[in-house]
Order: sequence, then structure tokens, then C-alpha cells
Amino acid sequence: MDQIKQNFNIYIATESDYRFAEEICNEMEESAKARGTGIAKRNPEYIQTKMKEGKAVIATTKEGAWAGFCYIETWSHAEYVANSGLIVRPDFRKSGLAKMIKHKIFNLSKSKYPEAKIFGLTTGLAVMKINSELGYEPVTYSELTQDEDFWAGCKSCVNYDILMSKERKNCMCTAMLYDPKDHYEPEETKQFFDENAKGFERLFRIRQWKLLKPFLKNV
Repeated sequence: MDQIKQNFNIYIATESDYRFAEEICNEMEESAKARGTGIAKRNPEYIQTKMKEGKAVIATTKEGAWAGFCYIETWSHAEYVANSGLIVRPDFRKSGLAKMIKHKIFNLSKSKYPEAKIFGLTTGLAVMKINSELGYEPVTYSELTQDEDFWAGCKSCVNYDILMSKERKNCMCTAMLYDPKDHYEPEETKQFFDENAKGFERLFRIRQWKLLKPFLKNV
């Protein structure tokens, strides 16, 4: 991680980072398309608001180009917090940068909202691994916020029809949650993930097939 810190500046975004907002939004959209999944679409103005509020973390290169980004959203009167929109520029992926950004935004969330449950939805094992290292646990959708505004954000996801067909009880994403009042130590959740990584990978594939099958057209 020390080497990564030497290559990038990772800090709480401010208004001086507004110039990166449009490029960040574009990369979020392109990344979602490439994965065949979706995230709630955000416009540059929304990203800039998060920067202004001190609820975003950005990584830049030593030359001043943006390299990665993530922001905080609150739901159910700040009872729940989500670290959303984690994105790393393609040329900096698999460098460990995503992990560093995730750690930074997680600690910022705990600092701003010490009583809140921090949760996330992910379709990737890499993010699931990072979350496990922070103390997140896999949970059912019923343990997430039931705030309608949060679920409305899923409408722009390509899998929204699947989510609604399952009455918001299941979808392509795995739900993970960190409860500050009731949680395992990060060492324990990390060990659990490491011991079951192959099972999680198989579960992703099975879930994808079972959930997509009703929506596939016979050719």
C-alpha cells in the first residue's frame, strides 16, 4: 500500500475537483455497460454536490489527473450509509487503488456517521473481498435500508426488472453490511471470505443464470 500512496494522492474531494465530475460520470456509465450490470446514473452536478459536502474521496496522479473516486450517500435519516460509485480509471485498475479508496471512504463514513450501518451492493468478487477486509458481512436484502429513494435509484440499472420481479428480495448484486453496534472483527470476515471465495464465485454464476433465465428470449 505504501507504493500506491507514493503513486497517487488520495484525499477528501473539494470544490477544486469539480473539473473531474463529468469524466467520472462517463467512466461510471461505461464501466457499468462493460460489466453488463448497472448502477444508478449520476450527473456531474450530483458528483459536484458530494464534493462540496465533503462526502467524496478522489484519487489523483502526481501529474494531477483523476484516477479513482467514491462517494457517500445516506438513507433512512442517516441510519444507513452507502459508499457508492466506486470507480477506478481503466489504466489504473488492478493496482490496489480501489482498495485504498474504499478504506478511505469507509473511515470517512464512520467519522461522519458513527452510529450508521454502512452497506453496499456488489456484483464483483474483488469488491466483496475488499468489503470483507473492512468488516462487512453478506446479508439479505431485508437487512438493507427500505428507503424508497434508495431503491428508486436502481431504476437505471439493466437488472431492475429482475429486482422487482423478486419483490426487492434478491437480484444480481450481493448485499453486504457493516453494523457498528454488532459486527465481527475485520480479521474474521476476511478469513470467512478467503475460506469461501470459490463458493461465492460459484454462487455468482448460479444466481446470474437463475435470475436471468426467465428474461432470456428463446431464439
